[in-house]
Amino acid sequence: MKATDMNQTTPRFFALIPCAGNGSRAGTAGPKQYERVAGQPLVWHTLSAFAGVKRIARTLVVVAPTDGFFERNPTTSALVVTCGGATRAQSVANGLRELRRAGAVDGDWVLVHDAARCLVTPELIDRLIDTCANDEVGGLLAHPLPDTLKIGEDGRVAATVNRANKWQAQTPQMFRLGMLRQALEAAGDEITDESSAIEAMGLKPLLVEAGAQNFKVTYPEDFQMAEAVLRGRNR
Repeated sequence: MKATDMNQTTPRFFALIPCAGNGSRAGTAGPKQYERVAGQPLVWHTLSAFAGVKRIARTLVVVAPTDGFFERNPTTSALVVTCGGATRAQSVANGLRELRRAGAVDGDWVLVHDAARCLVTPELIDRLIDTCANDEVGGLLAHPLPDTLKIGEDGRVAATVNRANKWQAQTPQMFRLGMLRQALEAAGDEITDESSAIEAMGLKPLLVEAGAQNFKVTYPEDFQMAEAVLRGRNR
């Protein structure tokens, strides 16, 4: 589906943040996105970055049906819906349906972003929008792989992968709502990012270079690094 096939002449920009995971690798008592970092719940930093981008028409957060965090901590910067699925792909697909109910159309752009990628900045989000807004496919923030990459087998190195032309995928990942909905329906639940679903359609998303600081908080030590970066920015 090409942008020229869409019937809307002025597409809008929406953000969709899947926030239904439990973060099992983070070593936290509850979902990692609600752990406090630099004085605030981690997800607050994420939402603050999108609130700083005036072009975003609406931010939608997808949480698990049993999630009570936003009931206890209401936010005015996002629409929170309790339609999170068992996988990221399910949560994003459900979120796209909710965006349609909120008024988005197939020709609008959707920026899907990890709730736990709390170091994203309005400047990075704007860079992605500026680069992809006139593209027929869309794209994603990414970082060129700086390290030598190994394939492990039984705790030993089985092979070394050439790092040339290798990128670490980040988020946001920005695609047209209709195109992304079709891609996710075709790809199934096993994909780990939206770009993979778009690629499976034979399309080539743009790579928009971002810095190494836009990492996803995944492991216990990541909280300390995120804390240091956020406090450094505040100074």
